[in-house]
Amino acid sequence: MSLDFYNISVRYALSCCAAAIAETATYPLDLTKTRLQITNEQLLAGSGPGKTTGASPLMASSAGQKRVGMLRTAYNIATEEGPTQLFRGLCPAVARHFVYTGCRTAFYEATRENVLGRDRDGRYAAWKSAVGGLAAGGLAQFFASPADLVKVAMQTEGRRRLLGQPARYHSGRDALRQLVRSGGLLGLWKGWLPNVQRACLVNMADMMAYDQSKRALLRHTGMPDSMLLHACASVCSGLLAAILGTPADLVKTRVMNDSSGHLYRGSLDCLVQTVKHEGFFALYKGFVPIWMRMAPWSLTFWVSYEEIRRITGLSSF
Repeated sequence: MSLDFYNISVRYALSCCAAAIAETATYPLDLTKTRLQITNEQLLAGSGPGKTTGASPLMASSAGQKRVGMLRTAYNIATEEGPTQLFRGLCPAVARHFVYTGCRTAFYEATRENVLGRDRDGRYAAWKSAVGGLAAGGLAQFFASPADLVKVAMQTEGRRRLLGQPARYHSGRDALRQLVRSGGLLGLWKGWLPNVQRACLVNMADMMAYDQSKRALLRHTGMPDSMLLHACASVCSGLLAAILGTPADLVKTRVMNDSSGHLYRGSLDCLVQTVKHEGFFALYKGFVPIWMRMAPWSLTFWVSYEEIRRITGLSSF
């Protein structure tokens, strides 16, 4: 096994550029998804032993609200908090992708070419894509967890202010400083397990679906290796990633948002409480915005990444 670290570093840098483009273009959908996922979870605080419902204005507000969809949530954020709040937390989100997407893409390609290897006919088996994507996603997300924690903290600030609660953080840097002060350096990895679990599923689906569908289209349709081919393959990857990743994404968001640790004892407890109090399909709360974000994110990322590779003289993914 021989690793070409120069090519790996170049692919890392190019994937970071493509990820920054995709993240900026679709970030309002990610913020909307996060807001939807934490809606009504405060009701769980009143259902535990020794707790009463109706005592908290926050819970009363949550209980009295109608369930709203993605478009209404985005509209409310823009009108009640200001249009710029749809991009609140963008900087840590982009910083996260400079770690996560750069690592996952470089790790996957290095694993594909140098560890698992292709079959004798030159094809890359689907199970190898799944294993490579799973490992690359989990490892990359572990490194990126601190940036994810800061991003979620910033995304939930607007809702707290609307409910009359004092602001916790004034900027991404302030959030990072306070999180380290309250939980120590290791506290930046709060919620890392559901984070990594989600990343394993999402990255496995994303990488496997894109890689396999792209090569299947090349073999069976006669389409050239072009932007249209990359767009078609990215549609497959975005849909499968949303289906597999939504439950883990919801658990991850709720655990990371529970800064006091009063609602959940961990990711499994969050999963059980969510199903118990809200039903199984609550695990897919936010599926539409997740899918509607993953689809354009995947499209923007893969098309941008393939084009940047072409321009710089690298072979197709």
